[in-house]
Amino acid sequence: MLLRRELHRRGLRYRVGYKVISKPRRVADIVFTRQRLAVFVDGCFWHGCALHGTWPKNNAEFWRDKIETNRRRDCDTNRRLYEAGWTVVRVWEHDPPREAADRIEHVLTELRGDAAQRPGQAPGTEESPYVGSEK
Repeated sequence: MLLRRELHRRGLRYRVGYKVISKPRRVADIVFTRQRLAVFVDGCFWHGCALHGTWPKNNAEFWRDKIETNRRRDCDTNRRLYEAGWTVVRVWEHDPPREAADRIEHVLTELRGDAAQRPGQAPGTEESPYVGSEK
């Protein structure tokens, strides 16, 4: 919520909980549809943050499998969106909202510049689909 508030304060308008891929269903947390930018805010526990993620002691095998499956799905989502002409930004829930908003705004600026320079080509098709803090 704080990230969304910061983006809105900067005059950026976006969609929330937007379905970017139908099959398999993938929903991004924040989406800038015109620039084809999908932002995912990954929870430290659910996505295995190296700084704050924990591995539960109870039912450890289940949780390790669950978190590793989430990570594989994240990579699959990045790949599918990239192939569909989208750019993906992933931020951790612990990232300060202003820093995350800075990264998102920087990517938006680049995408707007790319679109102006290369009409007809989907922004981000030559770039890596992963932008933001490392996983």
